Amino acid sequence: MDKLMETTLSILMGSRLTLEIFVVTLALALPVGLLAALARLSHLRLLSRVMEVYIWIMRGSPLMLQLLFVYFALPLVGIKIDPMPSALLAFTLNYAAYFAEIFRAGIQSIERGQYEAAKTLGMSYTQTMRRIILPQMIHRVLPPVSNETINLVKDTSLIYILAMNDLLRVARTIVQRDFDMTAFFIAGIFYLTMTAFLTWGFKRLEEHFGKYDE
Repeated sequence: MDKLMETTLSILMGSRLTLEIFVVTLALALPVGLLAALARLSHLRLLSRVMEVYIWIMRGSPLMLQLLFVYFALPLVGIKIDPMPSALLAFTLNYAAYFAEIFRAGIQSIERGQYEAAKTLGMSYTQTMRRIILPQMIHRVLPPVSNETINLVKDTSLIYILAMNDLLRVARTIVQRDFDMTAFFIAGIFYLTMTAFLTWGFKRLEEHFGKYDE
């Protein structure tokens, strides 16, 4: 029993880093993704093209490769970043690209007539987006955003390549030390608990924003 408690506490400590990576990445990637989506839809051709290339690169290459590039390749050109900022930079840029495409599709799904009606009422582009388009878009993109958010929880395990003691790395270390698979089962419970909480939270959000489609 003492050994089980010790294992659980060790994994709990590792989960703190996992949650930190998750929360900070989500807090940064969502607004960056929205800005990237708006830039992608911009009438400024150069800006739209730059965002298109950025999204293509981030979505077209593995997240692990991006982590390795930020942490190991950038120092070769004189840019050295510690493990934690490296992980946050790679995760944020990667997930912002995915969120950008989700937001872009959500914005484009809004009927064109709503823009014209807002313009007739004298509303500016910013007012139209904030009061009419974005509230509807949020409800429509919640399911894919939920999926990407759950993927983010699982992808945090990739930071093991930067020798950071996240939830999964701690569990693997315990298994290798004790030759006991219990730590993996406990780690699985932690991941399932986090995804269950996120699923519940997004379900509540869908119910809240559902009024905009009524």
